[in-house]
Amino acid sequence: MNKIKILALTGVLFFSLESKAQNDQTTQKVYTLREIVNIARQQSIQSRYAETTRENRFWQFQSYKSNYKPQLGVDGTLPGYNRSFSPVTQPDGTIAFRPIQNNNSDLNLRLQQPIYFTGARIFLNSGINRFDNYLEVDDLEKYHQYSGTPLEIGLVQPLFQYNRLKWDKKIEPLRYQESQREYFESLEEISWNTTRRFFDLMLAQINLEIAEKNVANNDTIFKIAQGRYNLGKIAENELLQLELQLMNSRQQVAQARLDIETRTLRLKTWAGLSDASELILHLPEEIPDFDVEEDVALAYAKANRSEIIGYERRKLEADAEIARARGETGPQADLFARFGLTNRTANNAPVGELYDGPKDQQIVQLGFEIPILDWGRRKSRVKTAEANQKMVQYSVDQEAITFDEEVLTQVRQIEMLKDQIKITKVADDIAQRRYEITKQRYNIGKISITDMNIALTEKDEAKSRYIQSLEDFWMAYFNLRILTLYDFENDVQIISEEL
Repeated sequence: MNKIKILALTGVLFFSLESKAQNDQTTQKVYTLREIVNIARQQSIQSRYAETTRENRFWQFQSYKSNYKPQLGVDGTLPGYNRSFSPVTQPDGTIAFRPIQNNNSDLNLRLQQPIYFTGARIFLNSGINRFDNYLEVDDLEKYHQYSGTPLEIGLVQPLFQYNRLKWDKKIEPLRYQESQREYFESLEEISWNTTRRFFDLMLAQINLEIAEKNVANNDTIFKIAQGRYNLGKIAENELLQLELQLMNSRQQVAQARLDIETRTLRLKTWAGLSDASELILHLPEEIPDFDVEEDVALAYAKANRSEIIGYERRKLEADAEIARARGETGPQADLFARFGLTNRTANNAPVGELYDGPKDQQIVQLGFEIPILDWGRRKSRVKTAEANQKMVQYSVDQEAITFDEEVLTQVRQIEMLKDQIKITKVADDIAQRRYEITKQRYNIGKISITDMNIALTEKDEAKSRYIQSLEDFWMAYFNLRILTLYDFENDVQIISEEL
């Protein structure tokens, strides 16, 4: 019986330890920079916003394209019943209110097609109307009658006016292409911002590691110094300085832990991580091996970036505004023409009679409006649009120069930052070794506390510079991807025109 209890307790203990080990594994997870970046690109609010914006622009573009396709529609009034009194003027000038009770219904089918290069609209109509009289007044009996246009074709042609369809045909495809490039730029900007938050947390974790080691080292040094002070080998001032240094290092540990909590929350919120596990970050010391030539990077930037498309779009919009100013303030005319067949039936005749021997109908109208005296209104609007066009051109030219400089500067920085990482890494190793040697020499009384504090400060600063150089490189790496929309590491395009 005792053996059974022992075995049972052993089993419970085993599963408890196993469960605890599993819980420990789930409460901590090590993430690399690329893992965090990929998570943010897929799960963050910013990635969902970018995806939704892209989808919105896609449907806006589909709506634009529908403006150039045939439109088929139907309209009518079913029923059009009316029961009331209608005033009727009598021969002697008096008014008699006669009762009416009728139904006047109509149904029209229309097909229209815009002609974008002229701004015209061609239409094809077919309509039918039925009138029903429900009252028997004097010698007038109840009856129904049909009328309509079995078929008619027409044209509406604006003259001397702003042709929105023609200009949209030039501008909207550029606007859509620009929005697609902006989507991929948004994803790369998410990577850039994630990298910044990653290193914020990475630096806090390393600061905690440094602070904890400093506490351990300062505690050991302080205990040794207490023994030397008791033997009269060091002054009380030096002992107090070591004690203060120990207190400061403990305070740095507390501050580092607070920084970790704050920056962990900031990174999780940004990247869309909802679990409660602790983030342990892996320092990205493996630098990708790739070379970037300035002219190649600039060529990719000009081929891929939304700004380049935006420059062309903005210039076309400025030209369109000049055309709008001239069209809306100058002479305007509309040509309307309609040709077709029309007919009506006799009282109580079947509807088929409407299509038996229909008569021709023709309508041609030309409406116009010509300003004679506008006190310089048209000229002012046109000159304003022309001045805006010049401003847009100057702005685009300056932005294009700045764009080229930004790309070239980033390419040059990439190579410089690679060398900086190597230098700061060597400096970090040297500073760490120097501190260990200095600490040992202080413990045996060969150097002063001042020399040891200098070595401690240089050790921590060297580590910080190394981390900063890594951050600078990865920030530049993702910024180059933003500027060119090209992955030089894998030698592939980032952009894709598919939604």
